[in-house]
Amino acid sequence: MRFGRLGGLKHGYNAMTTRESDMLMDIGYQLFDENEVVEFQDDLQETAFVILTGKVEIAWEGKKEIMERQSLFEENPYCLLVPKAVKVTIKALQQDTEVLVQQTINEKTFQPVFFRPEDVQADVFGAGMWKGTAERTVRTIFDYDNAPFSNMVNGEVINSPGRWSGYIPHNHPQPEVYTYKFDKPQGFGACFIGDNAFKISHNSWSELSGGYMHPQVTAPGYAMWYSWMIRHLPGDPWVKTRNDLPEHTWLLDPAAEIWEPKR
Repeated sequence: MRFGRLGGLKHGYNAMTTRESDMLMDIGYQLFDENEVVEFQDDLQETAFVILTGKVEIAWEGKKEIMERQSLFEENPYCLLVPKAVKVTIKALQQDTEVLVQQTINEKTFQPVFFRPEDVQADVFGAGMWKGTAERTVRTIFDYDNAPFSNMVNGEVINSPGRWSGYIPHNHPQPEVYTYKFDKPQGFGACFIGDNAFKISHNSWSELSGGYMHPQVTAPGYAMWYSWMIRHLPGDPWVKTRNDLPEHTWLLDPAAEIWEPKR
């Protein structure tokens, strides 16, 4: 369990978690100058590249695609997922282009997969519950359903201002990392890891060890985006299972009586 803040990003790779930690994943933001070319190749780890903002030309194994995204909140992402030992070349076509890089050990080989925005599953969670206070959009780029050969899961959540996500409080044995951004750089919120609370700010992240409950909330006036990345465990992949904390499961009853002020 750990919480960290990057603040403003520097040019190049901005590291967050490492595979030597309990998270078992190397995760960071790559910030590019316009026309900058960066090559990636890892002989041990599979790698996912998710475009956050800007525009790149991404090439691998004789293939080439454009990934472009101007809004984290309004647009689904592009993503390239490659196995170990595959060289990927990224050329930035805009200044301050930003790419999320997620890696983990994977001995299996598989065909690289290029996910387009229309391939990303987007669901609304919490609709009609608790007066909309936990309604959010959950995007799943890849998980065990569409990438069972991967040891990772990658998705995004969009929290409208003043709303909760990861709700009701729950946990799972697989480690998970959240990386946060706001529609305005002064935006803030709070995340809960077990019994600890942390202030979320732009470019902060949280490391969720297996077994810790982990809801979060964004302040009124500030929309929050975050990436959620899970590492499958050997023989125990994450298959959309979660353990809801029993003291809060009463909230799942459509007839649950929730206090309201009398006017």
